[in-house]
Amino acid sequence: MSLGKVFATTTVSSAVIVMGLLASGVHGADAVGKQGAAKAAAVTTVPGMPPVPNPANLYSETGADHIAPAVRDDLERIYVPNLRSNDVYVIDPAKMKVVDKFKVGPAPQHVVPSWDLRTLWVANNAERRTDGSLTPIDPRTGKPGKEILVDDPYNVYATPDGASLIVVAEAKHRLDFRDPKTLALQYAIDVPKCGGINHADFSIDGRYAIFTCEFQGSVAKIDLGKREVLGYLKLQMPKTRFKDGQKLSDPNVSPMETEVCSATKGMPQDIRISPDGKHFYVADMEADGVHVLDGDALTEVGFIATGVAAHGLYPSRDGKQLYVANRGSHRIHGPRKSPGSVTVIDFATEKVTAHWPIAGGGSPDMGNVSADGKWLWLSGRFDDVVYRFDTQSGAVAQIKVGQEPHGLAVWPQPGRYSLGHTGNLR
Repeated sequence: MSLGKVFATTTVSSAVIVMGLLASGVHGADAVGKQGAAKAAAVTTVPGMPPVPNPANLYSETGADHIAPAVRDDLERIYVPNLRSNDVYVIDPAKMKVVDKFKVGPAPQHVVPSWDLRTLWVANNAERRTDGSLTPIDPRTGKPGKEILVDDPYNVYATPDGASLIVVAEAKHRLDFRDPKTLALQYAIDVPKCGGINHADFSIDGRYAIFTCEFQGSVAKIDLGKREVLGYLKLQMPKTRFKDGQKLSDPNVSPMETEVCSATKGMPQDIRISPDGKHFYVADMEADGVHVLDGDALTEVGFIATGVAAHGLYPSRDGKQLYVANRGSHRIHGPRKSPGSVTVIDFATEKVTAHWPIAGGGSPDMGNVSADGKWLWLSGRFDDVVYRFDTQSGAVAQIKVGQEPHGLAVWPQPGRYSLGHTGNLR
């Protein structure tokens, strides 16, 4: 059956599931068969990196019952950086309302938990300016400290051994490795062919990282020990993608209608590693889905269609599912009330199992899963709201926040240490 006939005869949810199955092919089934055939080998990590207790599931220590003693007394809050209003809104999730807000530096992009889980850093990258900074938040009180000037901090990560805080200097095509406490510069790695370097994840053993290159449709692999670029990989574009800009109120047009993909290169965003460490998943706003990469070989081995403008990636608390935030528009500055949604992928089979649209439209971007796994919190980038998705039903609630919310952090999170972004814990 052609994709056109599939979309003509099914609902939006089932259409996306079918397209995801077709896109993933038999690769996922092969992978799960191989995984079941042999017990996962023990992982030898880099010096200083905590061990991997379960090589078949590197997210085993981020389950709902793995709250570290260090964070048990932290306030339960959602920290929302608002890019255009230069502030952070603080939401009490139990009350479902904003309980505080404070000004930070210009253009706050993400709120990032430190490796030791004791500081939340607001990355104020001061777009097209030179006064970028990091604002520390004390998670025990929810209050900000004094800003510290650093160059172009679009995003922040940490080396797996906790020895360095990595400032992603997007405009400079550079990774700045800094002391995690004082932020003094230790060294830098230039990544000249990675225009729009922004998001990353790390190999299961901590030896390398893969960063996405938003403006070049590629990824860059970084050897963390040798402090050098190992190579680049241009991502493959699918033959078709979802049509942009359809009105949800039009009963004659599905917001997930397909079109020929005219984009010559992708726009990769978030990246996450599979529970067994064998694959990396890269959300692509132009491709409307998730590229599947073999990180060790730095090759693309599959693609999973999800929805318009795939953007953020978040594992479920049990490490069995991957939530994909589809922002709803291929445009960098998209319109309000786009056909935004969340797609659920099963890690074991690499197939789509559910699709959750936002009634009336929206623009889900970055966020994370609640500590108990019951809620997926995402910023509504162009609708000035925050969404709370029920991870069982997909039902959505909204809270009004500041102007252009971006990489919100849910806190506290279960896990032993943070690799950065909005809470890549392990």
